[in-house]
Amino acid sequence: METDILTTIIARKRETLAREEEAVCLDFLKEYLGEPQPGRSMRQSLAASDCGIIAEFKRRSPSKGWIHQGADPLLVEPAYAAAGASALSILTDEPFFGGRLKDLQRARPTVDLPILRKDFIISTYQLYQAKVAGADAVLLIAAALDKDECHRLAEEAHRLQLEVLLELHSEDELDYVNDSIDMVGVNNRHLGTFHTDVETSFRLAERLPQDKLLVSESGLSQPATVRRLREAGFRGFLIGEAFMKTAEPGKALADFIRQLREGADA
Repeated sequence: METDILTTIIARKRETLAREEEAVCLDFLKEYLGEPQPGRSMRQSLAASDCGIIAEFKRRSPSKGWIHQGADPLLVEPAYAAAGASALSILTDEPFFGGRLKDLQRARPTVDLPILRKDFIISTYQLYQAKVAGADAVLLIAAALDKDECHRLAEEAHRLQLEVLLELHSEDELDYVNDSIDMVGVNNRHLGTFHTDVETSFRLAERLPQDKLLVSESGLSQPATVRRLREAGFRGFLIGEAFMKTAEPGKALADFIRQLREGADA
């Protein structure tokens, strides 16, 4: 029987959040934040881009272990921006992905691109954390929430001037999409088993709401695949491992975008 990794991750997340809220309470975050100000629009940045790459900062994964253990966001994020990324994604889960909220906080002053807080968000507290740290958008994962929770968190994110990327894995989750969702992502990696299949994006493409900006996530390593996904209607492409497993993630991204554009001109 396959282990449901998502269940394990969410259980650990609840424990971690309890400790974090005990150390820094929600009221403190609310007072520190004050009146939420608009951020950079990830949706607009992706829609206006000819590549749509959301370059991800990711040190490790539960399935593959360490990918780039010593990676420094102060080096990687500016290199991503210089290479032509349309937006950035920063994993802030520590136990399973080796990330920290401080990675986002440190990177924010170094780049002028929209930043997505990539984490397993299950509470309003995490939305305030994201906003205070400098995120412009947050990820909500349908498989980690029920529909009412998802709707409530999406509405709260909007009140905090955060855009929302809703992540789906199957047709069964299509009814999670609501008016507070800005972007709909298809994760090609099943979060229960971590099996990856890019055909998941192609299979769901025609069933996704066309008034939302569409994002394909995970398992993307070839420019040709991204070109095919653009033809299928996707405008955002979240890629991390293909870049982070190299010594110079920014250079790997620049090479990827160059190949992407050369293929489009061919």
